[in-house]
Amino acid sequence: MRSIFLILAILMQVVLGTSPATAAEAPSEIKGLWLVTDYPALTVRAGETSTVGIRLQNYNLPPERVTLSVDGVPEDWKVALLGGGQPIGAVMPATNETVSFQLRIDVPAETASGPHKLVLRAKGQSASAELPLDISLGNDLPAKLSLKPKLPALRGTSRSNFDYELEIRNESGKDLLVQLAAVAPPNFQTSFTENYGSQEVTSVPIAAGQTKTMKLKVDPPDNIAADEYRVVASVAAEDARAEVPLTMQITGRPELRIAGKDGRLSGEAEAGEKSTFTLVVSNEGTAPIRDVEISGTPPGQWEVSFEPKKIDLLGPGEKAEVQAALTPSAKAIAGDYMTTFRASGEGASSSADFRITVRTSTLWGVVGLGLIAVALLVVVGAVARYGRR
Repeated sequence: MRSIFLILAILMQVVLGTSPATAAEAPSEIKGLWLVTDYPALTVRAGETSTVGIRLQNYNLPPERVTLSVDGVPEDWKVALLGGGQPIGAVMPATNETVSFQLRIDVPAETASGPHKLVLRAKGQSASAELPLDISLGNDLPAKLSLKPKLPALRGTSRSNFDYELEIRNESGKDLLVQLAAVAPPNFQTSFTENYGSQEVTSVPIAAGQTKTMKLKVDPPDNIAADEYRVVASVAAEDARAEVPLTMQITGRPELRIAGKDGRLSGEAEAGEKSTFTLVVSNEGTAPIRDVEISGTPPGQWEVSFEPKKIDLLGPGEKAEVQAALTPSAKAIAGDYMTTFRASGEGASSSADFRITVRTSTLWGVVGLGLIAVALLVVVGAVARYGRR
């Protein structure tokens, strides 16, 4: 029987969202208002504005209006309490909730160095709290920046995307507008964008102690030689400057081109007769290419062959001539036809359309005229013979 009651008690606790351990715990005895800040003692600079983050915590009290005030403010200082970007004079935290706001301090430029104490007070009907703040005036610290690349070396062809992620940290005690720059080899294009954006920028604001990630995009020229290149990225603000070297390893890229000799893309051929055309295959890239195959797609019932059929090696800037033997169909009628010639190798290919003008043999023309004449004679004879009847 005792086991049954124990099981029922556990089931009720599960349904009610409690457990045996939490049900046995006593409720917290903390009750009241507390003012809290992460930095109760700080140094500010004369002539500048400083902001202190404040939190008012309500423990086990009903919601009520809590009036805020600041005591001990020097006569020529200006202080303001801000909530949601607007000046405030009171807050109302819900039970066991926290309200965050800011204390803005404006210190005149001519203020002498030394310690000061401000007291922030929060007063409600049933409770109150206060927070002492120790304010010291210090000298303006020099600006300081650091620059760190995620990947300092990238590899690819001249058509690859070279995007460097750069982490910029403002190690100063004040906000900075950071200028962005990059020094690259001649004819290289550089641009900065935000890490997840496409808008190009030349400067970026970074708050004190914060980090911003930017992207440096480098576009090399298409015809750049295969080699290793160096780019220097830099950031600057006031008297602070930081730079980092970046490496681009550009590999060679073959680029095939096939065309007729002297750039011609047309020719003439006779139906049923072999005609030879000279093709020029060139490598206009920056890396050699091996085993270049030559092929063609002529009209139906045409024949095509190449000499040579394959080019073993074609270096950068080199050219090779190929003889294409093309035989139109014997039944082809006079007119223009298109034939596609192709060159393809390791990672590169090219094609070109040639217009072939086909002529028919004059012998077939004479035979055709003779047949027409014979047919006319037969018709005339038939008319003459049967027309008398």
